[in-house]
Amino acid sequence: MGRVTVRRRVTRITVGSPPSRREDVLAAEEPLEIRVGGRAMAITMRTPGHDFELAAGFLVSEGVISQQDDFATARYCAGATVDGENTYNVLDVTLGQGVPAPDPSLERNFYTTSSCGLCGKASIDAVRTLSAFSVADDPVRVSAALLVTFPDTLRAGQDVFEKTGGLHAAALFDAATGEMLVLREDVGRHNAVDKVIGWAVTNDRLPLRKTVLMVSGRASFELAQKASMAGIPILAAVSAPSSLAVDLGREIGLTIVGFLRGTSMVVYSADERIQAESSSGSEPVAANAETISAP
Repeated sequence: MGRVTVRRRVTRITVGSPPSRREDVLAAEEPLEIRVGGRAMAITMRTPGHDFELAAGFLVSEGVISQQDDFATARYCAGATVDGENTYNVLDVTLGQGVPAPDPSLERNFYTTSSCGLCGKASIDAVRTLSAFSVADDPVRVSAALLVTFPDTLRAGQDVFEKTGGLHAAALFDAATGEMLVLREDVGRHNAVDKVIGWAVTNDRLPLRKTVLMVSGRASFELAQKASMAGIPILAAVSAPSSLAVDLGREIGLTIVGFLRGTSMVVYSADERIQAESSSGSEPVAANAETISAP
C-alpha cells in the first residue's frame, strides 16, 4: 500500500500481563499543498492516494469548477526536501480554458487539519459557497430498507481501516439499486468526501443526482455543503449531524440522515425522500423532522 500506511514500533500493555513490543500499522498522514496555476491555494493533511481526485473534489467544493472540462491537468511538483527530491506532496492544477482563477478570498490563511477542512478560511462569508447545482428539485426516493444496508457495505469496503483502525470513509451509492459506485478512505472526513467528488468530476458524472453520500462519522456543515456542491441530494451518516448542517439541509432541500445504524435512522431534513415500510406499503417518513430527537 506504499505511503497509505506506515509501520511503527509500539508497546502493548495489558493489566495483569507483561508489556510486549511489536510493530503496528498506522494510517499515513502527510500534507498536500494544492496549487492552481502555480499559485498556492490550500494545504490539507491527508492520507496519500487519489490525490488528483482530492484536488478536483476540493475545487468543486470551493466552487472553482463544476464539470470535467474545468479540470484540465494536474501534476506533482518538486517537494521541499533539501536535495530536491519529489515528495509528491505538492500538486499543481491547470484549469480548463476560460475557467476563471480562484477568487483570492478562497485562499486558506493556514493549513486545513485532517479533522476540520474549514480551519483557516480567509473569510467566514466564503463558507456558504453557492452551488452550481440544485438538490431541491431532485425527485430521488430511497427505500429505508435499502438505506440501512449502506453502512455495512461501506464498512466492508474499508480495506485500510481494517489494517489501521484510523481512517474515515465516504462512499457514493445509487439510490435506486443500492450499488456502491465508489469508496474512498482518508484520515480527514472532508478529504474522503472530496476524493469521492473528485472521482465523479474526473469521470464526468456531475451533478450526482439520484445518489446517496454515506459517511463513516458525523454529518458536519462542511460535508453537507460538499454534497450540495456536487448535486448529491441525500447525505447519510452513522453518527449525528451538526445543527448547522441540518439548517443548511432544510434551507436547500438536502436530505440529511443521521444515526444510520442497524435497522433505524433519524431523518433531519427533506424526509419525503426516505420511503419507510408500513402496513399499507412504502410511504414517505411520517415523522416531523422538527420533533425528531437523537436516540
